[in-house]
Amino acid sequence: MRRAARRASCPSRGRPPTRKGTTLRNEPRSRTDIPTSARPSPSRPAFSPAADILGSELDLRLTGDRIAAALTPAFCDAASVYLLERWRREENAYLTADPPRIEAHRLALRLGADAKEDWEKVLPVGEVIVFPRGTPHARALASGQAQLLDAVDTITVERLLASGDVGARLHDLLLVSSFLVVPLRLGEATIGFVVCTRGPDRKAFLPEEVAAVEELAARASVALDNARRYERERRTALAIRDSLPSGTHQELAGCRVAHGSLPAGPDTVIGGDWFDVLERPGDRVSLIVGDAMGHGPESAVAMLQLRTAVRALASLDIPAADLVRRLDALACDTPGASFATCIYAEWDAALHTCTLVGAGHPPPLLRGPDGHSAPVPLVGAGLPLGLGTGHYEATVLTVPEPSLLVLYSDGLVESRDADIDQEIARLARALDEAADGDGQDTLPDLCHHLLHAPSDSAGGDDRTLLLAELTPARG
Repeated sequence: MRRAARRASCPSRGRPPTRKGTTLRNEPRSRTDIPTSARPSPSRPAFSPAADILGSELDLRLTGDRIAAALTPAFCDAASVYLLERWRREENAYLTADPPRIEAHRLALRLGADAKEDWEKVLPVGEVIVFPRGTPHARALASGQAQLLDAVDTITVERLLASGDVGARLHDLLLVSSFLVVPLRLGEATIGFVVCTRGPDRKAFLPEEVAAVEELAARASVALDNARRYERERRTALAIRDSLPSGTHQELAGCRVAHGSLPAGPDTVIGGDWFDVLERPGDRVSLIVGDAMGHGPESAVAMLQLRTAVRALASLDIPAADLVRRLDALACDTPGASFATCIYAEWDAALHTCTLVGAGHPPPLLRGPDGHSAPVPLVGAGLPLGLGTGHYEATVLTVPEPSLLVLYSDGLVESRDADIDQEIARLARALDEAADGDGQDTLPDLCHHLLHAPSDSAGGDDRTLLLAELTPARG
């Protein structure tokens, strides 16, 4: 009789189910409402092995898929994962006590052994759904407690039946013996929910099974938050790197440039290296490579501010030494910019001169027509930026013939086992060997080779390289 009553409350083909005969099994219920003796042991829930590897991948979509796969088909017939859209977009996700509606992003879906693609037309992953007040989804989010019913709620049924193709499989999906919504919570905040359903051929969810899903949801919430944080940092890192000159090379008046960077660690770890290529009036070109100390948001912010300042100062068309002096003064007031280093070069093809100013940075290399590369002896190496010394001197080179200027970060020449002068000499030899070889046909090829060449360096810092082929103007 009990099974028959449940069937009467569920939809039949062509007719939407109603809430008549539907009961709310736990309104409200939380894990603490269940007696200790009834709580499940870790081995009791029939979750798949996917539950054991939650959080092993820092990817929101993959984490959602693993949550759904952990539940289906061993534990339930269908499972889906939703995240509050405001939380996913990193906006204020706090709810009022009884919100009029919530917007949730469908992160994952699994029905039986089927992949989500089978249901993509009717229940697309990535869709944002509005759940009005009164739905078990909204109640779970507002109360932070699991909601258990005998059938799918009326509002959800009406939305699904109006979604388009109402086939036999959709009706089978709505024929349930038990409908469970478990909130995803982080501390006091609720960030989403997991929905589980069982068909009429399976028993309804027991209290200890609800508690088991709550425990799984607690682990899942941490994994989802870690994945969201990782993705945010990765987007930030990529946005910062995308702000640097695009492509691998540039063609300018009297100057061909190739450039690139090689992060020392994962692409989410933001370093302080930067470089820039600026066209100047009178067919001049400004080149710079710099390094703000450390890794992470602080060094990234310092790097962006210094790079922006160089662009602004270069537009004033002031002498190179004055530009670096003003950059030093600005770095004094920029958090994280103290002890940043840079090498600034200004190439004038008409005058055949290259003006160099260093601020605590390794000296550039110059490869002349004789095919020999060597570090440029600077008039003054200069102290790092942000110390407020204001004492920087310009080194002016006359370049009558086409030559190759190499600016680089210390990640290419630092070593735990060798003196930095030895490492600079090693880089110069590597440049000559690669430039004389048959395999380096273009400037970008040479840049790529030097960036990725094995070295004795510790490998703990980013590598940044800028090659400039200087061609003096004729006549």
